[in-house]
Amino acid sequence: MTRPVMALAVAYPAGHRIPRHRHRTAQLIHAIAGVMTVTTRDGTWVVPPLRAVFVPSRVAHTIRMTGDVAMRTVYVARPLADTLPRACCVVHVTPLLRELIVRATTFSARPAKDGTTEARIAALIVDEIRAAPVAPLHLPRPADPRALRVTRALEANPGDARPLGAWARTAGASSRTLARLFERETGLTFGNWRQQLRLVRALERLGAGDNVTTVALELGYESPSAFIAMFRKALGVSPKKYFG
Repeated sequence: MTRPVMALAVAYPAGHRIPRHRHRTAQLIHAIAGVMTVTTRDGTWVVPPLRAVFVPSRVAHTIRMTGDVAMRTVYVARPLADTLPRACCVVHVTPLLRELIVRATTFSARPAKDGTTEARIAALIVDEIRAAPVAPLHLPRPADPRALRVTRALEANPGDARPLGAWARTAGASSRTLARLFERETGLTFGNWRQQLRLVRALERLGAGDNVTTVALELGYESPSAFIAMFRKALGVSPKKYFG
């Protein structure tokens, strides 16, 4: 890369998957349309419109598209990247940051000289990334094989409502041990982890155009109102307002 900040505009069809890869630079992955799911060895981050996931340099990751995705991605080289988060996170994309990213996609490949408009925009992009509020859209992944067996089963069927004790046989551990594993490995209780999984899956499904009732019932909620209450508690607004 020949410049400290570079942005690209790329379109991907629904269902497209970018295989595991890594960059020498840090990366901000933003979609102006569609939903992306970014996965590393530490967990999963879902990226609906108005959000972006920040991936530090050399962190291996895959990206899966839900719906047709219009991606805008920003690469930040050192030393600017050294001032940004050291771990993956989903951040809110303000209207200013969104317009700066769009403008940066028009830059030439030549390095920008100090004091030019391009250099000032690049510095402002980094400032906006650094100041962006972090969104609670991370699904941590346990490393212990006992907890991992449970999380994989739930990822295949997020609507499975069995309590923790019923998963003991799947895990090959007692209920108490399984509870401790979830808190130690993910920082969440089993119930909170499952709710976070459902939130992540809901964002993917809603972003693809599925209606709230269908998503709520398939994710194990007794009613759409119960699902909406969970969604509002997690993200501050209803699904309709979030995607509006």
